Amino acid sequence: MTKSPDTALGDADLMIHVQRIADALDRLAPKPLVAPDFEAAEAFVWMSEPEGFEPVAKVNRVPLQLLEGVERAAQQLVENTERFARGLPANNALLWGARGMGKSSLVKAAHARVREMLGLGTRSYDLKLVEIHREDIAALPRALHHMRTSRHRFIVFCDDLSFDRDDTSYKSLKAVLEGGIEGRPDNVIFYATSNRRHLMPRDMVDNETATAINPGEAVEEKVSLSDRFGLWLGFYNCSQDQYLAMVRGYAAHYGLQIAPAELERDALEWAMTRGGRSGRVASQYIQDLAGRLGTRIGV
Repeated sequence: MTKSPDTALGDADLMIHVQRIADALDRLAPKPLVAPDFEAAEAFVWMSEPEGFEPVAKVNRVPLQLLEGVERAAQQLVENTERFARGLPANNALLWGARGMGKSSLVKAAHARVREMLGLGTRSYDLKLVEIHREDIAALPRALHHMRTSRHRFIVFCDDLSFDRDDTSYKSLKAVLEGGIEGRPDNVIFYATSNRRHLMPRDMVDNETATAINPGEAVEEKVSLSDRFGLWLGFYNCSQDQYLAMVRGYAAHYGLQIAPAELERDALEWAMTRGGRSGRVASQYIQDLAGRLGTRIGV
């Protein structure tokens, strides 16, 4: 039976509309992630929009020996990282505590120290550092999918990790760390820093405890995320002696020419204007001092 001209025209219009819908769906669909080139650098930043691993040409880090007052934590983290790099059992690590005391600096310094100790830059595999931002935690499973198939080993690092009252993304992170059906890949370990030991505001836990039918269950739900970290490393406010040791260490490392007595007096005055002492304050003082002395440094 021959179709009428009207019917034929209607079929053509229909096909045009179907094609337009298909094109629109293609534009909305997430683009496939190009296989990452993990040979491009020793460190990467995971980006969720658009998804991919951004190579870091030069990691912003300080040498491990300049991190004063955290020797015990440094030893534990380096040992844990070395075991992981060797393919031995190791724990996820949570570095928590006082602001500016070198938590994130220690993660980056430990990564560098272990690579140097094991000569990983010349081996068939390497130890890569991958930073993920707090707001991109929901995309972590997709990043792990690509790291899982790599011959390299990865430290996934999240700086200043914490969750607010209405944030439920911590539940997905719990599953990624240990509770999911796939779990954490054998070649991936997770390091995080936080000012909070349990990654939650204290009033958030207290309020849930007060309103829950079973307060114990509410507390368990909130603190169980930090339990996924087998290694807890606490950082505390430094003393005046520790602060001055940090300043002297930086000044010696960068060859700043200043009398010891003047250095200490100047550094203490700087700390007073900042309202406290910490490794960050010491580093900022050294930046200011080097600028005044006309010395170029790479803090």
